[in-house]
Amino acid sequence: MRRQLRSRRAPAFPYGYRYRLDDQDEVNQNYLADEEEEAEEEARVMVVPDLEEEEEEKREEEESQAQETGSAWWRKWQIVNEYLWDPEKRMSLARTGQSWSLILVIYFFFYASLAAVITLCMYTLFLTISPYMPTFTEKVKPPGVMIRPFAHSLNFNFNVSEPDTWQHYVISLNGFLQGYNDSLQEEMNVDCPPGQYFIQDGDEDEDKKACQFKRSFLKNCSGLEDPTFGYSTGQPCILLKMNRIVGFRPEPGDPVKVSCKVQRGDENDIRSINYYPESASFDLRYYPYYGKLTHVNYTSPLVAMHFTDVVKNQAVPVQCQLKGKGIINDVINDRFVGRVIFTLNIET
Repeated sequence: MRRQLRSRRAPAFPYGYRYRLDDQDEVNQNYLADEEEEAEEEARVMVVPDLEEEEEEKREEEESQAQETGSAWWRKWQIVNEYLWDPEKRMSLARTGQSWSLILVIYFFFYASLAAVITLCMYTLFLTISPYMPTFTEKVKPPGVMIRPFAHSLNFNFNVSEPDTWQHYVISLNGFLQGYNDSLQEEMNVDCPPGQYFIQDGDEDEDKKACQFKRSFLKNCSGLEDPTFGYSTGQPCILLKMNRIVGFRPEPGDPVKVSCKVQRGDENDIRSINYYPESASFDLRYYPYYGKLTHVNYTSPLVAMHFTDVVKNQAVPVQCQLKGKGIINDVINDRFVGRVIFTLNIET
């Protein structure tokens, strides 16, 4: 409710009414202030119901959205169930039992035919491959070499006065040479004449005999006279063997020999090396090799390098190469073809 105020003009009244008019102005101002306060209260009263209505509408919208979401998930679940199994049409995965039967029969014959073709191809392939002689060999015909005992990164680091630093080398050599024991070689293999191939005719599936390579051939590096293989005195023994290659034959009259020297540095770092057998070669009687299926007792020949005088307390790089006609020992990308490189670091 608003009250209308009548405006009064000052000149329409006598001078005596001046103070009463001023009083009336003050009354009017107070009245206007009261009107403003009432309007603010009415606005506050109107705002509160509006906020409550908006909150209620939001709650209703959220409830309706939740109901719609729940119903949507329920509809999806019903669709999935009907896809898995529709009891009215008696269909599973949108296919009838007859349709599934036809598909299974088709796939059975398809995979059976595929397996038969693969089996036939493998059988034909095996007919052309001999289990005794490889059809294809490596590109590099000369054999690779390896040394014993095993050493991490081919670095032989040990202290003569500390057995714990070289005992594992001794254990490795003893284990490796068990198959070379004289009694075992005499029992399993035959004593072949040296200097000529041991060629054995007959069918390729017949068992082949092997020539003896006795542990005693290695003499000071056999572990029979010195059980520590020279490691306790700072004169280590290292064994070298060629990898087996079926049918490989060194050139006749020129057996493959081993030669060791300082790879780089002062050649006087290695003053003396003894080889066993003394010829430092792989005799021809151990060739050719006929494969592990028929050459069961074959024992790879060895050459032992006995480093009797090597400079101490510094790393000495050593390179041992195979020498002989047809031998390749300078392949840059492979340091084990025809040669082997290792390091000796003997501390005292």
